[in-house]
Formats: sequence, structure tokens, C-alpha cells
Amino acid sequence: MKTFERLDDLAGCVGQTLGTSDWITIDQERIRRFAEATGDFQWIHLDHEKAAAGPFGRTIAHGFLTLSLLPAMFETGFAIRDVRMGVNYGLNRVRFPAPVPSGSRVRGHFKLLGFEPIDGGAQMIVEVTVELEGSPKPVCVAESVSRRYR
Repeated sequence: MKTFERLDDLAGCVGQTLGTSDWITIDQERIRRFAEATGDFQWIHLDHEKAAAGPFGRTIAHGFLTLSLLPAMFETGFAIRDVRMGVNYGLNRVRFPAPVPSGSRVRGHFKLLGFEPIDGGAQMIVEVTVELEGSPKPVCVAESVSRRYR
């Protein structure tokens, strides 16, 4: 994992890759738990028989499940030593170009798009491209806006 000593060191990294996260397995149990947490019980996520005859040949993860894994990906993608906490400030853009089949693995690639000092820290805009293992097409591309505090 790439580590930055100081938050201010990232000011000069706009346009650069910050790191890549560890792989995360998206198994059917995770998909089921997400459905229970959100109330999204669409058959494409949970009904193996119906999904097998559907457009993807098996169940797939919710797009918002993939998006909800961004914080876990950030944890293993890169580190900033003098940051004591970070908060999600929002998203500028989110797209799901391809599905995430049950049983597959994903990881995030991080590119710094913006860095703005704020009181006590900095606001960062990071493009996260979520890769599906073995696939040339990303499964999620998002601009994450977060605030990091020293």
C-alpha cells in the first residue's frame, strides 16, 4: 500500500494514481445481506434459477453494494499518516458500466482529481475505478468527495 506521510503531500499529486486496494470477494451471502439491509430484493440479485435464465447467466451484486465498498477499498488503497479521520462528503459522478457476478472479486484504483485545503484538513476528489478480476471493463467508476482531517 502506498503511504503518504502528510496530507499536504497530496496537494502536488493531482492527476496522479494514489494506489490500488486489496481484492474483495462478492459472494452470494454478501449480496443477500445487502438486500436485507436495503430492502432491494430484485430477483437478479437473489433468485439463482431465474437469474441463470436472465441476461447475466447468474445472480449479480447490486450496483449500490459495489458503491458501498468504496470505504473498505480506500482503507487498503493508500494511507495518509497524519490524518486522524475522514468523512464522506458526497459523490460527483457514479456509473456502473458492467455487472458484478456473484462469486467474483473486485478492487479499486484511485486517482486524485482535486485537492483543496479546508480548516483542519483537506477536501479531496478521487476517481475510483472498480475493477472486476479477469474483466477488461470496470464495474464502477465514481468520483468520491471526502474530507480528511489532521
